[in-house]
Amino acid sequence: MASSSTFTHFLMVLLFLLAIGSIASLADARALFIFGDSLVDSGNNNYLTTTARADAPPYGIDYPTRRPTGRFSNGLNIPDLIGQKIGLSESPLPCLSPEFNGKKLLIGANFASAGVGILNDTGVQFVNILRMYRQLELFQEYKRRLSAQVGSRRAHKLVNQALVLITVGGNDFVNNYYLVPYSARSRQYKLPDYVKFLISEYRRLLM
Repeated sequence: MASSSTFTHFLMVLLFLLAIGSIASLADARALFIFGDSLVDSGNNNYLTTTARADAPPYGIDYPTRRPTGRFSNGLNIPDLIGQKIGLSESPLPCLSPEFNGKKLLIGANFASAGVGILNDTGVQFVNILRMYRQLELFQEYKRRLSAQVGSRRAHKLVNQALVLITVGGNDFVNNYYLVPYSARSRQYKLPDYVKFLISEYRRLLM
């Protein structure tokens, strides 16, 4: 009989596959916007002075180019797979990439940055990362650039019909609560209270 952890892993994979299948039926070739941490970062941290980087082997060994891309993965990551399913010609580029201009803006954008969390003090050990509120500021800058290129009406329509992926929260537990013995947050909150605090802060972030 499979262990409970194996069953949990299987269930998570199954739910992910079901979600991908559902996404495929939503729309064809809509824009995709990504916010969050290393699970969805496609290379923004390559352009930052930070220790949270994935720009050296063995990262990327199974990527089509066989080279590291800044993804914290051996190959494609979640945004890549979702982009394929919704009919994008290519994955949205990191917003900090010098190649992110022209028609690339119409595909969407990736604002994610490895190391970030819901809380601004999550990831301080990585020094220079795009915290969530900075990612939202960059999204506003993106919309201004898009409007300048295609006009405000078309830009508004593209953004409103886009698919948005937000993946954040893991680092708030790993790097801000558990990793450092007697961390400030673990001294400040018991775990159930910390979870409630994170949920309230995440709600503020989304608003």
